[in-house]
Amino acid sequence: MKPLSGSPVLTVSFSPHANCGRTFKHDAQETILALLPAAAFAVYHYHMLAVRVLALSSFTAVITETVCLYLMKREIEADNYTALLYGLLLGLLLPPAAPWWMVATGSFISIFLGRMIFGGLGANPLCVPLVGWAILTVSWPDLMNFDIIMLASELTYPLSQLKGFGPEMLDEHTIRSLLLGFQLGGTGAAQTGAVLLGGIYILARRIVRPDIPLAFIGGVAVTAAIFFFIDPLEYASPEYHLLCGSTLFGAFFLATDGPSSPAGHIPMLIYGFITGVLVVIIRVYGMYPDGVPFAILLANLMTPLIDKIRPAPFGGITNIHLRRRS
Repeated sequence: MKPLSGSPVLTVSFSPHANCGRTFKHDAQETILALLPAAAFAVYHYHMLAVRVLALSSFTAVITETVCLYLMKREIEADNYTALLYGLLLGLLLPPAAPWWMVATGSFISIFLGRMIFGGLGANPLCVPLVGWAILTVSWPDLMNFDIIMLASELTYPLSQLKGFGPEMLDEHTIRSLLLGFQLGGTGAAQTGAVLLGGIYILARRIVRPDIPLAFIGGVAVTAAIFFFIDPLEYASPEYHLLCGSTLFGAFFLATDGPSSPAGHIPMLIYGFITGVLVVIIRVYGMYPDGVPFAILLANLMTPLIDKIRPAPFGGITNIHLRRRS
């Protein structure tokens, strides 16, 4: 019903919902700010290659959203910075030497197929940048292979070394070197120390709740520890699984994507832990060295089911009680 003035009684908006005065624009701005250290480290390591990938991916994402909204005859929402954020996240995942056309294609696919086709802001069932990343990885695996496209680099890809030669090849990678980003990987996703700083920032600013990141990290650590206990000569230790590749990037910035992750406390913990377990399983048994993106996409598909796991209301009558009484 509508009152005499003609204004609606209720206003329905897209998820996620947070009754704390926050806005999509504020959260996107804070998250972009948290990603700046990783972007800065990427530029330090890869110079103009990193600038090219990050700028092109971000620009294409904003343009794609703007064109889609125009064709849908909806209000242009570029000023909420969410498309810019998704483009930046994809750019941080891509190889720094990725061809320009692949960067633009991945960014377009992420926004169009990962977001706009489902209705736009807040309606995506999958983490938006991972949709483009997955299609690029399956379609052009050689161009997404860090070892192949970065032959001239002095850096190495530790997860590829682990997959091909075992954990003894990780001896050249110290904890300090991994934290400083001296490893091949996503342009910014492999800048582990900078990503950790950004993750701590968004937790301190309460942009994301700690449930998913901590459960994600716990799932990776516990699963890696089990494999390491079984055979330390064949499987890497938990600290390497946490610091190599895009583990922390996925924990803080991808798995916590609001529309594609659960909303409840218990579902968040289950979702994060399952994702962390899947990361290590894919790394050990799968064909892809870094299992983080695919693990998060699989967990996204389970989100509607996981979100149904909720404690019974205090003092309420559950279905089990009803069945017993009958």
